[in-house]
Amino acid sequence: MIYAGQMKNILSLRLACDSDTSAISSLMNLSIRVLQQDYLTDEQIEASFAGMGLDGRLIEDGTYFCVWDRDILVGCGGWSYRATLYGGDHSAGRDARVLDPETERARIRAMYTHPDHTRRGIGKMIIEASEAAARAHGFKALEMAATLAGKPFYLTCGYAVESEWEDTDGAVPVPLCTMVKTL
Repeated sequence: MIYAGQMKNILSLRLACDSDTSAISSLMNLSIRVLQQDYLTDEQIEASFAGMGLDGRLIEDGTYFCVWDRDILVGCGGWSYRATLYGGDHSAGRDARVLDPETERARIRAMYTHPDHTRRGIGKMIIEASEAAARAHGFKALEMAATLAGKPFYLTCGYAVESEWEDTDGAVPVPLCTMVKTL
């Protein structure tokens, strides 16, 4: 017999597939709306959707992960060997150019955690898997566009703030920062 307490932390990480896109989109929307509340105004949260969301190319490239707690998607995120720094399929300014691992940094992309499952190591699982995969592809460094809500987590993972800026694709500017790490 398995007791409820024994079932608590059954987390599994796997590459995302096309059949996960609906669950990923729902998780992203929930995470943006809830986890940004202490960092952004309501108007900035709404504007965030112009620059955040699902990038199907990450799934196609096999560089995007899902973390499941049994049958519940509790986290997603990944890395990319392409030039696009952030954004979903709908976002402006995407660039599918393949990066040169000798001279350019791979990207950490689209990290989201379910608000009810934060501080359980889900983001760390995804970051570690992404860093290992980027390293295996010859990359020596990583960069990302981090939200203010994500910045403290990435600092604990060894990333440093390179610059702070604003995404102006939405109705109001949304603060972001470029964070970097040498592998």
